[in-house]
Amino acid sequence: MKNIALISLIVLLPACGQIQYALGIPSAPPPPPPDRPASQSADVAGVAPASLDTTTAAQRAQATQPTSGGQALGQTVASLGDPTDAGLWLRTPLVTAETPGRVETATGNSVRLTLIPIEGEASAGSRISLSAMRALGLNLTDLPTLAVYSG
Repeated sequence: MKNIALISLIVLLPACGQIQYALGIPSAPPPPPPDRPASQSADVAGVAPASLDTTTAAQRAQATQPTSGGQALGQTVASLGDPTDAGLWLRTPLVTAETPGRVETATGNSVRLTLIPIEGEASAGSRISLSAMRALGLNLTDLPTLAVYSG
């Protein structure tokens, strides 16, 4: 009789969680998410984007001063480039040589940066630096259409 009770207990013990679930009895609540400001949210690798942005506030302010002019090169859809590659740059098939330039978003935000050539057709996408995306006020997962200007 003891053996039967012991075997029943061993067999039924793992089912306790299933019974609790079936009866709607809540289990222990999940731990709350860590408190962190939105500006310090972690990316997929668990690294805060701000920690990879090595441009200074003065550099960002200078790069985002209102400016116009330059030769219009066209438009490109840009995604985040290598976040460990520092600086303000855009790798794009719209140029054939490294040159100073400017990009502008549909909302009018613009940043001066270095235009760097990459292989591909003019209609192919571009890669933009983490610092430039942050200076433009873009989310790192955005795929903005940018107007590109040289000069």
